Amino acid sequence: MKSALTTFFMLIWIMLRPAAAQQATWIQIEAQPSLRAAQDRARYFSERLEDVHGFALGGGWYGIMVGPYSRADAERALRLYKAEGRIPGDSFLYQGAALGAQFWPVGRTPATARAATPTPAATSTPQPQATALPNETPAQARRSERLLSAQERRALQIALRAAGFYNSTIDGVFGRGTRAAMADWQAARGYEPTGILTTAQRKALMDEYNAPLISVGMQRVLDPQAGIEIAMPTREVKFSRYEPPFAHYESAGDLGVRLILISQPGDRATLYGLYDILQTLKIVPLEGERKRGKTDFVIEGRGNGIVTHAEASLKDGQVKGFILVWPQGDEDRRARVLAEMKASFTRTEAVLDPAAGGDAEQHVDLVSGLELRKPRLSRSGFFVDEKGTVVTTAEAVQGCTRVTIAEDYPTRVAAVDAALGVAVLTPEEPLAPSVVARFRAGTPRLQSEVAVAGYSYEGALGAPSLTWGKLADISGLNGERELDRLALAALPGDAGGPVMDTGGNVIGMLLPDPGGARTLPKRVSLAADAQAIREVLDAAGLSPADAELAAGELSPDALARRADRMTVLISCWK
Repeated sequence: MKSALTTFFMLIWIMLRPAAAQQATWIQIEAQPSLRAAQDRARYFSERLEDVHGFALGGGWYGIMVGPYSRADAERALRLYKAEGRIPGDSFLYQGAALGAQFWPVGRTPATARAATPTPAATSTPQPQATALPNETPAQARRSERLLSAQERRALQIALRAAGFYNSTIDGVFGRGTRAAMADWQAARGYEPTGILTTAQRKALMDEYNAPLISVGMQRVLDPQAGIEIAMPTREVKFSRYEPPFAHYESAGDLGVRLILISQPGDRATLYGLYDILQTLKIVPLEGERKRGKTDFVIEGRGNGIVTHAEASLKDGQVKGFILVWPQGDEDRRARVLAEMKASFTRTEAVLDPAAGGDAEQHVDLVSGLELRKPRLSRSGFFVDEKGTVVTTAEAVQGCTRVTIAEDYPTRVAAVDAALGVAVLTPEEPLAPSVVARFRAGTPRLQSEVAVAGYSYEGALGAPSLTWGKLADISGLNGERELDRLALAALPGDAGGPVMDTGGNVIGMLLPDPGGARTLPKRVSLAADAQAIREVLDAAGLSPADAELAAGELSPDALARRADRMTVLISCWK
């Protein structure tokens, strides 16, 4: 009696246990040589069949399976699906556990930013698995090699070249040079140098080549709101928020990587405006290549410990692209990641709404959540000839890697008189100022009214201000004849600005507070006088455009207009 009951319960246990607990049997219905193609076909079959899964098969192939089932159930399902025409006629049973990473079904994770904002879905890129691949003889390896697509054969050559074993054409043809490179790679890795890679060796070579991508978790991610699908380093970045036209992916790892997707409706003017704005951002260093075409642009910036790549293009009334910020000193991995991102970049129909994001943080130094680049310091200067030559304070050019006029026009330092505190700048591309300085000839009258034009708040107001005062003395505090003393309360940003009389003639240039142990009283300022500035310009081979004394006085409004056109913001960048 006991033996019969045991047998009965054993039969019930066998009938009820899941197929996965037995030796799993799958129906392999298709194999594709690329992940993208495999995902598309898996999606197609999932709409028509239950239990559709996708796995990496090794050797660059991706299999689409149905199951898992018991052996008997798999055989019945195979016959039925073939008879109904629901699967290809060459589908077959696959039994065993030697499958790689699963890429289908694709899962979604919950929102992390806002309740109404879905987190973009990630599609896993197959990771290297401890897959038990069969040992192959050279003959078997050659047969399996014949199944490789042209793309896979080229990929092996690229991997061999990256490893330093191949230096010929990437053509997918396994000739004498490729065979020699394979043999050298095999010998270096402890394999028998046959010159024919087995399936396991091909996988090892490609895993070695793809190690930089695997290390940062490269995955295809669909951002449904931005309308962009792209491979991204998911171990290093995570979705943060939308602030149109940007989708922000903040750093999530130790490298400090940042990724911003660009998505907005627009036209060529929108694209060009974006190109200009990006170059004002702190995350886009000044040094690097810039290219702008009619429908696209690329910006490379290097400096301050980061390398930034930004690109965008205009298509069908939408501007889309991305910005990748990577730490300096990791160039090989950055280059691989960037190449993968470029190759995978895909547009979908959606686009970020420019009107959305009204509750985002607003600040004068932020553009859609990205911090604007700030100069080390900003001072004033003024045009002295029709080519756009500028005179400014020497303080404005000290310790700078780049000096600009109006933050947009790079300059060269033509001359510096450190003793006087004057610097002369020439724009890298000639400018055409509407007003240039007219240096006053002769000695100005003591206690006469003067005005200094300058960017008192270092550019925050967008235009120069006029500060009024009087000429207190035509020499410095220690009797220096090249200096004037002014009864005038100036701010640091005013330094380098022109000191004008009431006729709009320049009688000098405002100098910064000398600093040190002594500080000048609030209403005391010093200026380099006109004659001393002329001597600096003469030594540099330059001459003022007009040295004639203007007749009569200008109204305050007319003087302000003249100052506005002549005075420029000088910025020191580091």
